[in-house]
Amino acid sequence: MPKIDNIEETPNPNAVKFVLKEPVSNGAARSYRNAEEGKDDPLAKSLFEVGHVVSVFYMGNMITVEKGEDEDWDDLLPRLAVPIRAAAGAQGGAAAAAAAGSGAGATGGALGALMSDDPRLIRINEILDERIRPYLAADGGWLEIAGLKDNTLTIRYQGACGSCPSSITGTLTAIEGMLQQEIDPALEVVTL
Repeated sequence: MPKIDNIEETPNPNAVKFVLKEPVSNGAARSYRNAEEGKDDPLAKSLFEVGHVVSVFYMGNMITVEKGEDEDWDDLLPRLAVPIRAAAGAQGGAAAAAAAGSGAGATGGALGALMSDDPRLIRINEILDERIRPYLAADGGWLEIAGLKDNTLTIRYQGACGSCPSSITGTLTAIEGMLQQEIDPALEVVTL
């Protein structure tokens, strides 16, 4: 049974990060933007059933939950702790495997690079893994590459980053500048 080690605020006032003592996934990131997407994942489903949850993201030993704009954390946090404590580590791993098998909720940065022979995409993923994703994960978020077509890189923010104003503006600009400097000055980065 995962034990909650800490609950951390994130830069997104509508998202919190639960840090657990045990992992709830096999390292793969799982992201659900609504209850319909998370219906086949037992952990995500139980969190959405608490009510007032807008998105669920988890990987390793962290779970990030985003609430609705008008909801109060003081009311919601104790109710979210119940399904998190009830989740078995194996259950999270099984959910991750099921999601990966069905394609629902499956995410991952380097996965897209493995399915592409574009050397730019492989290098972009290396840069993101080294310099961007660890910081986003520390704040309860993540990003995946949705595609690279010509000189446009499309990314998708997840977890706390999904609706955070700073990820949509400052972080995006920083990522684009870094990739333009190291990969291609004509590269444009856009979000889904």
